[in-house]
Amino acid sequence: MVRAFAAVAHLVVTDGARWRGRTVFLTGATGLVGSWTARLLLEQGARVVALVRDLDPRCELARSGDLQRVTVVNGELENYALLERALGDHEIDTVIHLGAQTIVGTANHSPMGTFESNIRGTYNLLEACRVHRNRVARIAVASSDKAYGDQPILPYDETMPVAGRHPYDVSKSCTDLIARAYYETYRLPIVVARCGNIFGGGDLNWSRIVPGTIRSLLRDEDIVLRGDGQHIRDYIYVKDVAHAYALIADRAGESGVSGEAFNFSTEIPLSVLDMVRAIQDAHGPSRSELRIENRATGEIRHQHLSAAKARASFAWSPTFGLDDALRETIAWYRDYFEGSALSA
Repeated sequence: MVRAFAAVAHLVVTDGARWRGRTVFLTGATGLVGSWTARLLLEQGARVVALVRDLDPRCELARSGDLQRVTVVNGELENYALLERALGDHEIDTVIHLGAQTIVGTANHSPMGTFESNIRGTYNLLEACRVHRNRVARIAVASSDKAYGDQPILPYDETMPVAGRHPYDVSKSCTDLIARAYYETYRLPIVVARCGNIFGGGDLNWSRIVPGTIRSLLRDEDIVLRGDGQHIRDYIYVKDVAHAYALIADRAGESGVSGEAFNFSTEIPLSVLDMVRAIQDAHGPSRSELRIENRATGEIRHQHLSAAKARASFAWSPTFGLDDALRETIAWYRDYFEGSALSA
């Protein structure tokens, strides 16, 4: 049996009352993390202005109805003029930058698009924040565990350098460095988050292990692993990640937080095979069989994070155990596929 994530009885998050009256510019709002972060902010009384490039009606932001509760700015991170106008016109005081091309395989096949979105998009947005620094008081930036590259010591902690080698990893290393530059040079109130592998309802990138495995189980199809199943990662539930972003965004202007990077992790490394078995256990009996293709390239072999700094700085801990998180995730996909006749 796969070890469950350590569950705790509480999660230290920002006081919801502190978000009332704030206006948040949220990039990546239609993505996995963005959809749940938008919901959390709305529940806590914030006004959310969402940057939307391509609206997929299947995304959680749309399916949940939250799209009707946010102000939408249509456009791309690559468009500096649009970002600068949005921050000014909507009187933004908080920025949460989640928008990125996040698929490793896509980055390997099409690096230029990844660099444009993830690197140019980051400096465009932070430059717009610099121009509007008299109003923008808090900036949270999404980096990734991949920003560290392939380090010889595990778990990775924030003292290690960012050293990506492959296109996606490099784009996130650059995101980190650009954020640091805007803090060091202009003292913008920026904080960076690096998370492990994020999963949860709303992820429609079927090449990822969690949604891909769940879809296969629900369809009674073979579960196909691109690698050999031995890659090690830590996995963190999207609701815990959304709370982490609300927390660091709220605290971004504080001494000891501004200019810093924080890992968010369950601190329990699992192999891909471990995760697949956990999903199978949470799902229950299925006719699906496992097929290992062992053809993945350009991915770090072993990688997991220490969250000691986040614990010390914020008393942060994840609230969801693996079993509970997977049950919620599978329930989301059952509902999703019932509405689409398993055709997605």
